[in-house]
Amino acid sequence: MSSTIDGIRNHISDRTFQVGDRLPAEADLVRQYGGGRHTVRDALRFLVNWQLLEIRAEGGIYVRCDHGDTEAFRRRNRAGIRDHLEMQGVMEVEAARFAAQRRSMADIRRLRACLAARGEYSANDELEHFLERDRELHRAIALASHNTAIQSMYRSFSVAVRSHSLAIFADDQLQEPDLAAHAGIVDSIIYGDDVGAAAAARELVQPMIDRLSVLLAQQSRAPAAAGRSTLWV
Repeated sequence: MSSTIDGIRNHISDRTFQVGDRLPAEADLVRQYGGGRHTVRDALRFLVNWQLLEIRAEGGIYVRCDHGDTEAFRRRNRAGIRDHLEMQGVMEVEAARFAAQRRSMADIRRLRACLAARGEYSANDELEHFLERDRELHRAIALASHNTAIQSMYRSFSVAVRSHSLAIFADDQLQEPDLAAHAGIVDSIIYGDDVGAAAAARELVQPMIDRLSVLLAQQSRAPAAAGRSTLWV
């Protein structure tokens, strides 16, 4: 999906697609960028979500704005993902801890069903459907916490979770946590291991936070390095 996103974004930056232009039909975008219908649809959802494109009532998808510098856009995007994940980590850790202490048999059945339904993401998946299944698993953990404040926070946070999950899938330098990482949280909750559940929840997001910190540091150094090279020519 990232190559399709970069292709459309680059065509916006170089004014092939200008602000106000209607994008070509889906079939034409598939022929132009490849990757198949699902890939193009997911790329368009991401660009609409990040307000480069907009869906109009009269039909069609239009260029909403031109962010210009692709690297600056990517840096802002990654900084936003990291901030989101840091906050999500706090919520997920406490939800898992309380769930391990308070889960009922009904909670255990729900967690097992949601984990099985989530499965592992594959290229044949419709990304929107997968993200909904993933959201249901995390919602089940929040419900098992039996803490109304955490449950309310998760409901409020769920729109941002979806938005930033799309952004993670769109960035080829990032990797969404796999099924095994989620199973580790669920298993610890089922066995009542609150320390293990909290640690597994932290491990779900921390590697990506660390990876984003490295990427952002590299991006911030790149312009300075380029400037120093020019001086020595």
